[in-house]
Amino acid sequence: MLDEALEGDCLFCVGRLTRKESLPLEDCTNEIGTAGLIRASREQSDGHSDLILHGVSRVRFAEWLPDKPYPFARIEPISSLPLRAEEATREAQRLREAVESILLGFPDELVLQVQAMLEHATDPSIMSDAVAQQFVHDSDLRQELLEEPDISRRIDVIITHLHSLRRGEI
Repeated sequence: MLDEALEGDCLFCVGRLTRKESLPLEDCTNEIGTAGLIRASREQSDGHSDLILHGVSRVRFAEWLPDKPYPFARIEPISSLPLRAEEATREAQRLREAVESILLGFPDELVLQVQAMLEHATDPSIMSDAVAQQFVHDSDLRQELLEEPDISRRIDVIITHLHSLRRGEI
């Protein structure tokens, strides 16, 4: 599976198992996953490989296909609901302020690195994904964010999570 991806377009889709893998695959895999670009791959002595994926798109696993000796699906890209320009600016600022508030008291170097990351991701959809990658470690919450098409609601969930982190609730 990995060899085929590396020999082709270096894209690889990842879906979250909902229970032990079995057939049919749609019964044990979330419907929504991620298409990622393979940035690095290192094969281990046991035959497994460590990958670094760069998320490219949310995808829906539309149909599981029997053509390969590994899980293989027809996918459909999923777009976030668009925001008007003024909404996008407001949402990006709201998320930036929430991230900065959680970083109060952290070393300046860390704060500057996070601020630089946020400056590069001015689109609130990309920004919310970058913040979630750094600050959301709960797999259920990650899946919830992945499945949420409304950027404002996604940011609401992230901000609530960041406030919980700040209060030490998580």
